[in-house]
Amino acid sequence: MQRVRRHGALSAAVIVFSVTIGTLGYGVIGNLPWLDAFLNASMILAGMGPVDRMETPGAKLFAALYALYSGIVFIATAGVLLAPFLHRMLHRLHLEG
Repeated sequence: MQRVRRHGALSAAVIVFSVTIGTLGYGVIGNLPWLDAFLNASMILAGMGPVDRMETPGAKLFAALYALYSGIVFIATAGVLLAPFLHRMLHRLHLEG
């Protein structure tokens, strides 16, 4: 259970960090109000897609890079969260070797 808590805490920290980076980027580079910036960052990170259209080249570049980053974070976080359970299943099936 301790391993599950550690992996959950690590995943939560990565998600909070990622949403913070996205919110700051959409707010500063995309010139969105903070609540809209948070909404866009959350939606992208969750894989739902953007809400607001980016108008400037810098904002479009940030949105594209953040979307690529978010895809990687989504897959990695899912792996980190599932790892303790899959590890336990391998032990139960005696497949650790």
